[in-house]
Amino acid sequence: MKTRDFLLTLLASTALLATTQASAQSTQHPIRLVVPYAAGGPIDVTARVLAERVKDSLGPVIIDNKPGAGGNIGADAVAKAAPDGLTIGIAATATNAVNPWLYSKMPFDAATAFAPITQMVRVPNVLVMNAEAAQRLKIANLRDLIAYAKANPGKLNYGSGGNGSAGHLAGEMFKKEAGIFAVHIPYNGGNPAQLALLSGQVDFNFDNLATAAPNIRSGKLKAIAVTTAERSSALPEVPTVAGTLKGFSIDTWWGLVAPAGTPAPVLDKLNRAFVAALNAPETKTRFATLLAEPVANTPDQFGAFMKSELAKYEKVVKATGAKVD
Repeated sequence: MKTRDFLLTLLASTALLATTQASAQSTQHPIRLVVPYAAGGPIDVTARVLAERVKDSLGPVIIDNKPGAGGNIGADAVAKAAPDGLTIGIAATATNAVNPWLYSKMPFDAATAFAPITQMVRVPNVLVMNAEAAQRLKIANLRDLIAYAKANPGKLNYGSGGNGSAGHLAGEMFKKEAGIFAVHIPYNGGNPAQLALLSGQVDFNFDNLATAAPNIRSGKLKAIAVTTAERSSALPEVPTVAGTLKGFSIDTWWGLVAPAGTPAPVLDKLNRAFVAALNAPETKTRFATLLAEPVANTPDQFGAFMKSELAKYEKVVKATGAKVD
């Protein structure tokens, strides 16, 4: 073949390859990321941040909000989707650890319906008291609170966003581990519970750190301890409950899952893309505004974590006797 003919053939082949690649890219199916909660909340915001960051490696990722039934509707949509990597979703404390014990009938099996991809974030909860009440009762730390409760049985109460809520379960776990008694007062949501604490109607709450932080910083609430195993970077001066009650760990988390049966190579590809996005400095900065700490790990690590959380909350929920239906 003459040099000129060879070059023309090479150019034609290159053009054909480029056209084929462009065509494949243009017809690539977008990934659907199901968020089982309404738009605008922290879980939705973090999902959208990651969807934007992985578009170069995975192609377009479309957020599909499916709220309802404590997250069960959206989680069920993921569980029943085709295991082809084109539908993934958010697994959270509620959907994959609490709801299986809180609801008498679940539309999916949290232990077997999902293939883990990676955890996304952890948001600490914090034990807070009305600052004036803490000063009046001379409670400066967790040991003081426990000592007061033991010396004054039945005098303390705590509020939460309702039976079976994160605040309720954290409170019951705390009471059990500390060997104290405090009356639980459920409210219709986290905001009414915090207002009750600010007005002195209840003595302490276990609240989401992102929600409680403004009132902690203004001095209206006193942060007694965070509920994560390690101190929070958002409030590094606040000790952990585990520092007094060894092994205590309860927080809000969420991560990414696919339907069970999704091939391992597909999960690995998704894991690499989302872990890179979670480790990006821009992601950490954005998440910090939500007081959410990025957690990037392997599918096996996230799967083991969800399994341990499911077992932990079985004991906690059953001890409270809480039921939604």
